[in-house]
Amino acid sequence: MEKNIFDEIYVEKIIERIHNLTPESQPLWGKMSVGQMLAHCNVAYEYVYTDKHPKPNFLMGLMLKLFVKKIVTGTKEYKKNGPTAPAFIITDLKDFEFEKGQLINYINRTLEHGKDYFDGKVSLSFGKMNGQEWNNMFSNHLNHHLTQFGV
Repeated sequence: MEKNIFDEIYVEKIIERIHNLTPESQPLWGKMSVGQMLAHCNVAYEYVYTDKHPKPNFLMGLMLKLFVKKIVTGTKEYKKNGPTAPAFIITDLKDFEFEKGQLINYINRTLEHGKDYFDGKVSLSFGKMNGQEWNNMFSNHLNHHLTQFGV
């Protein structure tokens, strides 16, 4: 099945995978706990739906657009243990149920908005992106971390 965060059937399967996680789920690689991973996944949506994270400065923004955007918004799966932007590094303990609920809400909100809402929307990190780039970023990120936790 094609990864499409704007497709209801795909989203149902992603949410089913999230529901297969438990507070005791262990990663197959990496250092995050399952609660931290859910909080980490929430950050991508917080950038869209909240003002919680500041826009990168000009130099950092330029570097992100030149060197990171194609990796994050492309179609290839993310590599294990890849570099992580500072805002995405979660070191404190997180409430599993809260983070899980937040993530499901963000995913459903994104589905409700649809691809057209995101087409031309500006990313704080990567500038103007089309709907397919947003889809690739959201879908690949979720798939990467759900696979990390064996679901």
